[in-house]
Amino acid sequence: MTVTTIPTVGIIIPCYNEKEVLPLTIDAMRRFLKNWKEMRLISEESFVLFVDDGSRDDTWSQIEHVHAMDEQFRGLKLAHNVGHQNALFAGLAEGHPHADCVVSMDADLQDDVEVIERFLVEYAKGNDIVYGVRVDRQSDSWFKRSTAQGFYRFIDWLGVETILNHADYRLMSRRAVETLCAHPERNLFLRGMVPALGFQTTEVTYTRQPRPAGESKYPLRKMLALAWDGVTSFSVRPIKLLFLLSLFMLIVSFGFVGYALYRRYEGETMDGWTSLMMSIWFIGGLQLFGIGLIGEYIGKIYQEVKRRPRYIVEDKCE
Repeated sequence: MTVTTIPTVGIIIPCYNEKEVLPLTIDAMRRFLKNWKEMRLISEESFVLFVDDGSRDDTWSQIEHVHAMDEQFRGLKLAHNVGHQNALFAGLAEGHPHADCVVSMDADLQDDVEVIERFLVEYAKGNDIVYGVRVDRQSDSWFKRSTAQGFYRFIDWLGVETILNHADYRLMSRRAVETLCAHPERNLFLRGMVPALGFQTTEVTYTRQPRPAGESKYPLRKMLALAWDGVTSFSVRPIKLLFLLSLFMLIVSFGFVGYALYRRYEGETMDGWTSLMMSIWFIGGLQLFGIGLIGEYIGKIYQEVKRRPRYIVEDKCE
């Protein structure tokens, strides 16, 4: 369905210890909002919602200050740090009732803000979800680029639908966000959940910019944790592969038993310390890996059944 009215747009920006870059982000968003409203691309009620994910610096005080000066900037302060995916979900859940569509982006200005105009063009054509997809990853190190692309291919092989070179820069219609909010799981991997919604989608390519200030709040440790959540929250294929590997090892062990009995029968038995130690370490390692993998899935089930809130709101600037 083609959109004919001027949409109210909410721009959701999670923040965690972003005092260095936040003033630059606010200036950029103020400038673009002014231009888009003058061009009648967005309505006068459009807004920016900053989500403070338990920052320990002056991030929240900056959000309160800009809200007092300009009410098109709003704030949501979470009681403690819940992680990027939960903070983003909080912004979507709290912001979408006040908008026709929402755009999620990071606070570091690496996502090209001008691309939002192209998002709105595609939204007007009837697309409920518009993905911002990087043209390339030349700004990343070789290690980050190769591991990121390898992860996307691996998780696609596991059966999880994702968009290659897409992070969390996207536009979503109100009904798409409402459908997303109806999902009850607590272990969030939005890059897999959003494509699974099934609404009409399209992609817009852009070039990611260097970070203008501050340091990345998404180090290797957090990226690996997000990747692991994506694998274990969306696919049971690792457990199936573990079962197949265990079955293979069982067949191999029968072969070793037969070989040992044959050597015994032929009277050629001898001390086999090396082969024994290798077998013990390999089988023991496989068993421990299997127990750990199953424990990871059980732990996620444990978190889900408790139904604790994804986030707790401490304060708001509306």
